[in-house]
Amino acid sequence: MKSSIVIITGLSGSGKTVALRALEDIGFFCVDNLPITLLDLFISKLAKKGKITKIGIGIDIREQAFFSKIDSALLLIRKKYKIEIVFLEAERGVLVRRFKETRRPHPLSSSVDSDIEKAIDKEKDVLMPLRVMANRIIDTSSYTPHQLRQMITSLYSGVTRKKSMSLTLMSFGYKFGIPQNADLLFDVRFIPNPHFIPGLRELCGLDYPVKRFIFEKSQTKEFVKRLKGLLDFLVPLYIKEGKSYLTVGIGCTGGKHRSPAITEKIAALLKKHSVDINIIHRDM
Repeated sequence: MKSSIVIITGLSGSGKTVALRALEDIGFFCVDNLPITLLDLFISKLAKKGKITKIGIGIDIREQAFFSKIDSALLLIRKKYKIEIVFLEAERGVLVRRFKETRRPHPLSSSVDSDIEKAIDKEKDVLMPLRVMANRIIDTSSYTPHQLRQMITSLYSGVTRKKSMSLTLMSFGYKFGIPQNADLLFDVRFIPNPHFIPGLRELCGLDYPVKRFIFEKSQTKEFVKRLKGLLDFLVPLYIKEGKSYLTVGIGCTGGKHRSPAITEKIAALLKKHSVDINIIHRDM
């Protein structure tokens, strides 16, 4: 069996360590900060053992001395193995805040007189070749470590399965920002909000009283019917085009009531398709 290799890379502070640990938790053999020039030798050694078929590798700015050879190194191993590059990033303000909260220096801070914003900009430039080569780019600006871990787990826990595409359905709240990695976005704020109904405000979209309130509305029934029809039409076309991942975002105001309920309903209705369905409730 061919080895499946996932390379986790991206900006410092974007969650690479969390992502790599998530891979480790679902059975990947993981190594961090491996020099790019040793990639082929390292993977070959593990592949020869036969039992290790899932490998996670962390690459970051600490290996910038080897970046001039990255194109040839990745081209070489892509000819031999199934490899996927995941590039994590976040907004500059979010990265600055994360470094201040952890009180950790940026890896490039010494080269730009400890100016963290300049360090972030420099890192973006250095890592651009990796970003261009990435199979998947994830903006973690609005993610907690738990949510990022959940996303990585949902994407790669079934890496050895033979489903044709991974479909992620994500509920979210618009007041916390739109998920940057969503392919399709749907707004369900037209549905009456349970937040303003006594007895429902403290519940969530997975609780029966909230679901009953939402799905008794005629506009909800019509929306679910039309959205299911649209996805029934689109999913086979995306599969035909060879798309490996599709993320559908369903948003309401706070991401607690309407969008989680609709997301769960749509997921149940799409089970007939030959896809791995993953559900993430980002803001619940």
